[in-house]
Amino acid sequence: MKKILSLLVFSFSLLTSYAQHDIWIDINGVRDLTADSIDIANQVRPVPGSSRRGNNPVLFLVGNSTMRTGTLGNGNNGQWGWGFYAHEYYDENKITVENHALGGTSPRTFYTMLWQPVLEAVKKGDYVFLELGHNDNGPIDSIRARSSYRPDGKLEVKEDSISIYNKVTRKQETVYTFGGYMRRFINEIRAKGATPILFTLTPRNDYEADNPKRIQRKLSDFTPAIFAIGKETNTPVIDLNDISATKLEQYGPWKTNYHFYLDKIHSSAYGARMNAASAAEGILASNDPQVAFLKSCLNDRVNPKRCDQNRQQGKPMVFLCGDSTGKNEDSNPDGMWGWGSQGYTVFDANKCVFQNQAKAGRSTRTYIDEGRWDEVYNSLQKGDVVLIQFGHNDIGGIKDGKERGVIASAKDSCAVYRMESSGIYQVIYSYGWYLKKMIRDTQEKGAIPVLLSLTPRNEWHEGNGHSRGFIYPVKEKTGKSYIERRNETYGSWCRTVARETGCEFVDIHNITANALDKMGPKKAASYFKNDHTHTSLKGAQLNAQSLAKGLRDIQSPVAWLLK
Repeated sequence: MKKILSLLVFSFSLLTSYAQHDIWIDINGVRDLTADSIDIANQVRPVPGSSRRGNNPVLFLVGNSTMRTGTLGNGNNGQWGWGFYAHEYYDENKITVENHALGGTSPRTFYTMLWQPVLEAVKKGDYVFLELGHNDNGPIDSIRARSSYRPDGKLEVKEDSISIYNKVTRKQETVYTFGGYMRRFINEIRAKGATPILFTLTPRNDYEADNPKRIQRKLSDFTPAIFAIGKETNTPVIDLNDISATKLEQYGPWKTNYHFYLDKIHSSAYGARMNAASAAEGILASNDPQVAFLKSCLNDRVNPKRCDQNRQQGKPMVFLCGDSTGKNEDSNPDGMWGWGSQGYTVFDANKCVFQNQAKAGRSTRTYIDEGRWDEVYNSLQKGDVVLIQFGHNDIGGIKDGKERGVIASAKDSCAVYRMESSGIYQVIYSYGWYLKKMIRDTQEKGAIPVLLSLTPRNEWHEGNGHSRGFIYPVKEKTGKSYIERRNETYGSWCRTVARETGCEFVDIHNITANALDKMGPKKAASYFKNDHTHTSLKGAQLNAQSLAKGLRDIQSPVAWLLK
């Protein structure tokens, strides 16, 4: 106990010391914007111009922690900057992207400490994105020394300056206004024959007090200041703040929250990807001739992928999202079949279009991480139906093995893990959280989510039955073999998620298991193929019939689409 108290006293005194001296330590234990921290940062930031391919242009990214979080920017605290994903939207055979942003920087500190090497690498035909302002705050002469000069205490677009003693560099420094620094970036980029592009700041997780459905836009007047500078200097402006904030407003609070991590400014991987997409969308939508070539360098990713090519006018689509129990080889009559291949045997093709988007080997986590869920989400229209069924692959290694495991819980929980295969850090969520994401995404689009429990495995146990807590109970018959049930784990978690989200729930697990129990192990074996998990054609047809039975039993509004 004494040791714990001593540690708490030491920690408090350390924090008090930091507060007194205005020292800022990032997740890597590094004090930012010192010579040492910049040396560390430069070990992970690219050498300016090193990505250039022949005479192709380079797109240089200049920004702060919303573009590269922390000194290392490696996501080890669960935060990511959008610059990490920006390159995914450009054709690397036409242009390469270099993220030179650094957490903690302002227009002043980036210009005085980091800009010169980047500028030296800029060539004619290049582009430079400038997204700066989040750290342009605090006293002008504090030990952090990063605020621009504000003559009247307000953010200033006009050119002005003041000479002060910089406590960090211990030298006299001329400090310019926000507009003064941005003009210097713009003028120096143009002097090299390159094109500067201004970006408004990424939005914060901050809703207006009198309108809880609207994200704050002003951000201490940075947006109007950036537009004013753009207009005065004829520099293209992309309103990243508005593009991303509009998306967040459509998402709602729960989804907005997971686009940030640890605070209301820094983004999670979800938020960083969203901001990177917004930046690319802003370029695509711009009519400024100065970005015409850059627009031609965008790849197909800027147009969200869809999977509703089979849509028929006037008919809702029924999408199945799942694993190999939903979609398998589905070709050899004596091979493995997923029940989604038998969707046409229960759904009426005259009423709807059944689309099997399941993929073998996927867990809730990998189905989302690989962008498969996005294809469904981008395709959804009001009245569509999404069948969600996962669980067989959600068990197992989270950071090792196949790296597809999730936190075994229905609660909204998450943690940062370092993947052994790549060394990349990733925030991993719970089984329940991933299900909730898909369900709430579906509801957001006005479509109908239906959560399905996982299909049973061909594993049997002797003894008492499994009637406790079942929606579809079996009779107690001591001495008889019963197929294994997972009602205390995945079944329970699915029911909890369905209850919390208001989503319909069909208990395929127990409906099929009850049918197999009646057959007994010997006869039931023909309903599986190769192992205890994957079904034969007969097994696939049985699971499809279980879905139909379940929808009718709960009097689902989806049941009218059945034959």
